[in-house]
Amino acid sequence: MVSYSSYVLIAAAALLATCYALPKYPAIPGLPGIPRLSGRDDLKGQTRLSGFREASGSLVGPPRKQLTCPQGLPNSLNTELHKVLVNLKHRLSRLKGVLVLKEKIREVGEKILASNGEKVDFASALASCENARGTLATPMNEEENKAIMGIVKKYNRYAYLGIREGEDSGQFKYLNGTPVNYTKWHQNEPNGKRTEKCVEMYTDGNWNDKKCNLSRLTVCEF
Repeated sequence: MVSYSSYVLIAAAALLATCYALPKYPAIPGLPGIPRLSGRDDLKGQTRLSGFREASGSLVGPPRKQLTCPQGLPNSLNTELHKVLVNLKHRLSRLKGVLVLKEKIREVGEKILASNGEKVDFASALASCENARGTLATPMNEEENKAIMGIVKKYNRYAYLGIREGEDSGQFKYLNGTPVNYTKWHQNEPNGKRTEKCVEMYTDGNWNDKKCNLSRLTVCEF
């Protein structure tokens, strides 16, 4: 739901800005929508097109009417849209506060963490998070690791993390393929020797490499 509000705000901003982004030049005759430029511009003295001309110097083709765009929204509609966005942000903020209070979600830095309480294999957990427009929880530092651990302890179940073993044995990477830059391995871990390619978090926050086909708690980040 929080991610959805971001889409709404971005869409509204794009709606208000679209008309102002159009070029303020007349179109090249015969080629509607392409700006007609003349003379030398300020880009390091490069000569720009001055339109297509015949040998006589007259412009080729009849002049075309330039397409124009209204300069923004009417004041009444602009004000109403602003009120709707402010109200939406307020309602979403209150909803987020309720979810945090009931421990349905956890905030850490720019991330929001949540779990549906389901225990599934790695592939299913990842698919569930991606379907919700997120990904598997991936701790990038101690603060994020503690936040994920809070959810793991709440459900008292181990959870898969968004980390997998790469092609080289013992080299673990994030889901985007980059090597991990923060780890919290349990003593003597990882020790799977390419037989345990996924990573789970214990209820104490430590990590263990594990097979990917076991049932573990789904924890997503957004």
